[in-house]
Amino acid sequence: MSKVYDYAEVAKHSTAESCWVVLYGAVYDVTKFIPSHPGGSKVILQLAGQDATEEYDPIHPPGILEENLRPEDKLGTINPDTLPSTTSPESPALSSAPSASSGPPSLSSLLNLTEIEIAATSLISKKAWAYYYSASDDLRSKTLNNTAYTSILLRPRIFIDCTRCDLSTTLLSHPVSLPIYVSPAAMARLAHPDGEAGIARACAKFGAAQLISQNASMTPEDIVAGAEPGQVFGWQLYVQNERTKSEAMLARIAKLPAVKFIVLTLDAPVPGKREDDERAKNISIPQPTSAAVQAGEDTKATPGAPGPGAGIGAALFWGTAADLTWRTTLPWLTRHTRLPIVLKGVQTHEDAYLASQQSQVRGIILSNHGGRALDTAPPAVHTLLEIRKYCPEVFERIEVWVDGGIKRGTDVVKALCLGAKGVGIGRAALFGLGAGGQEGVERTLELLKAETETCMKLLGVERVDQLGPQFINTRTVERDIYDGPANLERPTLWENTRSKL
Repeated sequence: MSKVYDYAEVAKHSTAESCWVVLYGAVYDVTKFIPSHPGGSKVILQLAGQDATEEYDPIHPPGILEENLRPEDKLGTINPDTLPSTTSPESPALSSAPSASSGPPSLSSLLNLTEIEIAATSLISKKAWAYYYSASDDLRSKTLNNTAYTSILLRPRIFIDCTRCDLSTTLLSHPVSLPIYVSPAAMARLAHPDGEAGIARACAKFGAAQLISQNASMTPEDIVAGAEPGQVFGWQLYVQNERTKSEAMLARIAKLPAVKFIVLTLDAPVPGKREDDERAKNISIPQPTSAAVQAGEDTKATPGAPGPGAGIGAALFWGTAADLTWRTTLPWLTRHTRLPIVLKGVQTHEDAYLASQQSQVRGIILSNHGGRALDTAPPAVHTLLEIRKYCPEVFERIEVWVDGGIKRGTDVVKALCLGAKGVGIGRAALFGLGAGGQEGVERTLELLKAETETCMKLLGVERVDQLGPQFINTRTVERDIYDGPANLERPTLWENTRSKL
């Protein structure tokens, strides 16, 4: 029979030399794990000697404890009668952030994605809101992601039968019912216990593809467990400094037939400065924090681990490789997967052109990481126009998808008119989850589908493949598009790269 500990005994072990935590009613000695914790040592020490379940559960998939701790690290169980009552102190730094309301609204009363975000903001924790909402620096790229679409005008035609509308298309030859997909969205269980599996079930209902985040709060096996026949999933890959970890995950993904392709993420080799996320890092941690953290003593942190001011985003990036290149990374990846490869994070026509020349690459996603990496980086719609201007043949060679800033069905249609094959939503799915779990994501997709259909009918278009630049006026946006040299024939950019492959 395992030993039963009182909470007072656990509380004595709150230093880097002796660090115990309570998780799911069990007591663990995590002292030896502190230096290798992916989120850095201070994250653990802030919870040392405490019940860490509430902090731990929404952001860790099942099985992580077993993978990282030895059996002998589980010391016993906690006496539940000795646990203190839990309250979450409010952070003064987030006084302007939204606060929770008394209950969820009727989903049918939410008429657009903005209203869904407002509803979710009133329900989810401030830490979840800060992680989802945050973007880099002054949020200029995040804002421009959407306003760039609003600057494009539509050109509807008349005297056309608009009784029918078919949104079905294909992504990498896989049939889908919508050109809308869910982008890799991490930490979904911060919003609702349904998590990424709830998003998957919602996508199944609408025939939409889902790209699973490498930093999902559920295992890929759990996410695809209830997949419908023909349901399309992609797996996001952040290549790790320890390549063997990425190779092991690719081998694991290869055993999941529902995953049809690998999405190699390249738009965030290092984390951006997300101030809302940084402010929220400690708002649900009971005070005072451990003496070791307050004193700033040496906690034997792993080199390169996030610093004390890091938010969730920075912690998730720990261990991500920043040394990826055209010459080395794609050959390595093709040795470890037979799945098609999609490059996420293309932000210039030059890189789109280079990607189209790689035999391993089947598609690209134009993305600035939702404005969460480099602030003032271009929105996807700018890069679409850049490709059309300098190297339109890219659209014939590979599929081009976009994400970032999608708020309306008209945004979806405008991207499709410019040559996008698929249009991704990230935050919208997370806020839908926060507003009502799986049903909230369904409402999000329902609204976007209806708005896209309405837009196409009013344009006089029946099928997605009939959309084109003749239905939009991009003159206002074109003045902000890159207007320098094409940079496509310089040997140092392409020919040298080609010769080294």
